[in-house]
Amino acid sequence: MTTAQTDVTTVGVVGLGIMGSAMSGHLLTAGFDVTGTDLARPAVDELVARGGRPARDLAALARESAVVVTSLPSAAAALEVCRGLAAAEPADLVVVETSTLSLAVKQECRELLAAVGVTLLDCPLSGTGAQARDRDLVVLGSGDEAAFEKARPVMAAFARSVRFVGPFGHGITMKLVANLLVSIHNASTAEAFALGVAAGLDPAVLYETVREGAGGSVIFDKRGSLMVERAYRPATARVSMFVKDVSLVQELAASVGVATPVLDATLPLYTKAVDAGWADADAAALLEVVEAEVRG
Repeated sequence: MTTAQTDVTTVGVVGLGIMGSAMSGHLLTAGFDVTGTDLARPAVDELVARGGRPARDLAALARESAVVVTSLPSAAAALEVCRGLAAAEPADLVVVETSTLSLAVKQECRELLAAVGVTLLDCPLSGTGAQARDRDLVVLGSGDEAAFEKARPVMAAFARSVRFVGPFGHGITMKLVANLLVSIHNASTAEAFALGVAAGLDPAVLYETVREGAGGSVIFDKRGSLMVERAYRPATARVSMFVKDVSLVQELAASVGVATPVLDATLPLYTKAVDAGWADADAAALLEVVEAEVRG
């Protein structure tokens, strides 16, 4: 993948955290000119060290870029960034919004930008931070299809698969359905490890054996190795992020009148992990919570 296959040469990245830094790295490797910004100065310094450019401000980033990728931690941050991008009134800009936010917030961001002729695409990502580093993400894109095709080469630079799933909002809906499964798989993987270790199994042998059989899953594969080593920091996906994401899944389920009893049963594990000081740790730390409950 090189920029020779697209007219887009300069890509702006807003938010250089776990996912944003990984995406910007792949964009640079693919030959794009990347300009970025983040509230954390070390994250911007890391981008510059890898060959990217620091954006003076959001307006400059919007004017210099043909495509902007946003990866943001909250609704407040997303709305602030979209107001900043809109203020520049850039021509022909496409914004690829990859954050996990409610559909209502995504719609508000879309309307802010549409008022100045900017197209926002709803493009959440399926994959952990480790998968982002390995270019093993799946883009769940929705919105204006012509704009999506314009931005596709950019997304293909940082994702294994780029999927268009339909009208605006279907991307985040698909992401929340996937997150329901991921949240449950995290908890079930922790419970399986707690049971196996308590019963005398070697954690490494348990991991290598189960992942080969019918009980394995992508989450067992990714989080199980962290549970074997009890290596929870730095996180590939923080416990605090799951607390936020599970609430969004429950909000979606309530809006369409669907009960989620299995997901609901896992939520106390995440909140207990936060209470125990694991909020910034990887979700693999659920193992510590399950084991603490076993010890009573």
